[in-house]
Amino acid sequence: MAATLRASVLAGAAASALALGTAGAEAGAFGLREQSAIAAGMADAGAASGGGGVSSMFWNPAVVTMRPGWITEQNLTYIGPSGTITPTTPTNPGFIGLGGSGDIGQGAVLPSGATAYQLNDRLWVGIQTGAPFGLVTKPRDVWAGEVYGRSNRIFSLAFNPVVGFKVNEWLSVAAGPSIEYFRLTLRQAVPVPGLSPTVYPSSFLKGESWGVGFTAGALITPWEGTAFGVGYRSSVHHDIEGSIGVPLLALAPLGGQVRANLNTPEKLSVGLTQAVAPNLRLNLGFEWDNWSRLGTVGIVSQARGVPVNYLPLNYKDGYTYAIGAEYDWSQALTLRGGVSYEQSPIDVSNRSVRLPDGDRVNLAVGAGYRWSEKLMLNLAYSHLFVERGRILAGPGRDYNTGNIVFAGLAESSVDIVSVGFRYTFDAPVAPVPAPLVRKY
Repeated sequence: MAATLRASVLAGAAASALALGTAGAEAGAFGLREQSAIAAGMADAGAASGGGGVSSMFWNPAVVTMRPGWITEQNLTYIGPSGTITPTTPTNPGFIGLGGSGDIGQGAVLPSGATAYQLNDRLWVGIQTGAPFGLVTKPRDVWAGEVYGRSNRIFSLAFNPVVGFKVNEWLSVAAGPSIEYFRLTLRQAVPVPGLSPTVYPSSFLKGESWGVGFTAGALITPWEGTAFGVGYRSSVHHDIEGSIGVPLLALAPLGGQVRANLNTPEKLSVGLTQAVAPNLRLNLGFEWDNWSRLGTVGIVSQARGVPVNYLPLNYKDGYTYAIGAEYDWSQALTLRGGVSYEQSPIDVSNRSVRLPDGDRVNLAVGAGYRWSEKLMLNLAYSHLFVERGRILAGPGRDYNTGNIVFAGLAESSVDIVSVGFRYTFDAPVAPVPAPLVRKY
């Protein structure tokens, strides 16, 4: 019995250590894109070329040079995910009767912001803040997949100070550090022999880390009405330190302090903004996220200094393609719309109950209203259509707790509402050439 308990707890702990629940995340796997209410209204198309305003610094820090003077943008985004996991055959007969997950979606409000300040006619400084990763999912405590996940929480926050330099009239570059905080709390059922699955206790893992990476980018404005941008966010290495809590005194040796190394994925963003009429702009966007770098993550006991298990994430790379447009209805009102398609890094080969992700289509609309010469208000709504995905865990699979087979079908969708404002504090220090100045 002790050996069975040990295998079950360690497998459960590994499966929860870094598998960050994101059934409602706006980007693939556990990524988040909610950084700009302007960009959200165009499905983030053209974000790397400044289509998302100053907040586009998340994708490309070089957009800090696009607007003169001292400007700030602040955003709030509500993410309302909805998702279910329905057990199917060949789920273990002792568990399939426990039923499905219920709605695993948990709503969340995410703040983000960016500020740019012009020092002289060549030099800008700025800072962008937001949550690049995370979300929350929570199925029912008693359900058919409980030994593979009962709840998942992750919180992250990144601070990105940048320095931008306008090389000449058509080229700007920028770079800066990315300082990132990462915290998680995860639970799963422990299959104890002799107990009914309806009363299995839970184990948990908590951990946190600070890490540092960098962001860099370039912006090309060859002529008035055209902007092309390329931005890069580096991987951030996290030495996550935390603890595993176990429910029974007999399992106490399996708990205690643990650590794990996680390298977040790099992001490469490309954007194009093109004016096709005096009051109409077309935006295109492409993103590559290097999720495959996560690979298999080892879980190490701090007391013994040896691996106790591993987490076979084994994600693929993620790719996103977007197109959007904005139309100046009047001097005060700008309308926006866009669509994007994302190839998720998760499919049936690596999908778990904690990450029931799939390819998705994002349809978005938005608007901006110029309240005054200094203040602009922005609003966006997006709906994500997420592809249904099959889940299979158990013997012979990467995810296996106690040789308990779980098979299921995951279905989800997400509603996202973003609001924000832009405020201009003062006039520019020095004139900025017309190609670098957007109309609004």
